[in-house]
Amino acid sequence: MENESKPAAENHSAPKTHRSGFIAVVGRPNVGKSTLTNRLLGQKIAAVSPRPQTTQRNQLSIITTDDAQLILIDTPGIHRAKSKLGEMMNDAARGTFTDADWILWIVDASDRPTPDDEAIAETFKKLNLSERVVVALNKVDLLRGKKREHVGAAFRAALPGAVFAEISAQTGLGCSELLKTLIERLPEGPRFYDPDQITDMYEREIARDLIREALLNNLDDEIPHAIAVRLDEFIDRSPTQSYIQATLLLDREAHKSIVIGKNGSMLKKIGSDARVEIEKMTERKVYLELKVKVAKNWRNNAALLKTLGFNTERGGNR
Repeated sequence: MENESKPAAENHSAPKTHRSGFIAVVGRPNVGKSTLTNRLLGQKIAAVSPRPQTTQRNQLSIITTDDAQLILIDTPGIHRAKSKLGEMMNDAARGTFTDADWILWIVDASDRPTPDDEAIAETFKKLNLSERVVVALNKVDLLRGKKREHVGAAFRAALPGAVFAEISAQTGLGCSELLKTLIERLPEGPRFYDPDQITDMYEREIARDLIREALLNNLDDEIPHAIAVRLDEFIDRSPTQSYIQATLLLDREAHKSIVIGKNGSMLKKIGSDARVEIEKMTERKVYLELKVKVAKNWRNNAALLKTLGFNTERGGNR
């Protein structure tokens, strides 16, 4: 999360040979960072969709084993920013490079390195971080023949000195081995969090991201990227039922009819999809009410971005 420092070291009944540390999960948009985070954690807390830039903020996922605790920092996809929001997303991701104990760089091994990939590799080399990077060659399940034999050759050449692992975040191929590789490289240290804790995010923050996931999965083109989700109310009415009210802030008036749909059909579909995922997360019945409001150019409005929980200071990280 933005502007969040590492927690004070605590024991939490860790064994003497316990390992612990922070691992920044980075990469360009849509390479599978959140999918891999959910896979390693064993449950869903990070929103995922086929669209790039699903993750907009740094999110912590806490994996505790008998002899280790890994704190994964799932970051926004690094891209060429076209707005203040994009700049803040890039700053949040890059700010983890030197803060984390190790960097887990996720790349799409089914394709050649893009200019964004090459820029990330150059940044690692410039900061002398290559030997603290584990490169996860994702989507190897899509490779066949010679491509499978020479998987990741261009990435290996781009960042010599890094550790490489072949995985599929979608199927789970190689993910157990990757987790072992990460644990082996952590320094000895205490448990920073209670063993039962899996994230530093509150339910309301995860709910907001799951609503955004529903927007990305139901709307076409760039429309969902022009929508902010503001959570107005999150009330537990009983141990088994919650009420959530959220406002969808649109960048353009022209998008309003599309988001609402004929007779409210699209808004109902978005709400229904989000409610199902939120109920899985909270294990409670959820009544979700969505409202739509136009807030023109919100992605470049620093004051509004701050109210939405984004860090508006350049160089901010988590």
